[in-house]
Amino acid sequence: MKISESFDHAPAAERDGHPVECASRCVGIVIAVPEPMASELRAARASFGDPMAAVIPAHITLVTTTETTDWDATLRHVREVATCQEPFRVTLQGTSSFRPVSPVVYLNVDEGFDECIALHKEFQSGPLARNLAFPFHPHVTVAHDVSEQSMDEAVQRLDGYSASFTVDCVGLYEHDATGLWKLHEHLQLGGGKEVSR
Repeated sequence: MKISESFDHAPAAERDGHPVECASRCVGIVIAVPEPMASELRAARASFGDPMAAVIPAHITLVTTTETTDWDATLRHVREVATCQEPFRVTLQGTSSFRPVSPVVYLNVDEGFDECIALHKEFQSGPLARNLAFPFHPHVTVAHDVSEQSMDEAVQRLDGYSASFTVDCVGLYEHDATGLWKLHEHLQLGGGKEVSR
């Protein structure tokens, strides 16, 4: 599975829903949802009126916008963590919402939940260690910051959704000077890496 590079067109970095200005370098690490699921979920998200459907592919965030002051140490760290994690299965099953705390409807990560939690914990340590405003909860967003009616529709329409895929790599992204996310490299799980530039 290759992670989508269309995150290159994603908007400026956010942390806990607020824009982040990175004085040094900011990274993010995600699991991409593969095709044909990615296109199905993009279409569903667009149908709920979410403008981000066009620019943010379906994914599970493992590390949200995190600033690093030592890029070389960060690369060594994330590559080592990826090497130690064997590929695993993810099953997306049904919907939930972060309302009223956050206007988000998402697909639940059923199978693979524990692996995502463990990966997040390992990645978000060392040079990427920081305190999070909320506990990490792996999920795939299907509606964000749309009307209550649209969020209700997303919950109901995708409640029976179920799909599985194998995670054998994750994407390491850098928030660049123009305010966009750029893919730095694919991190192969269980060994090896694939540098994209």
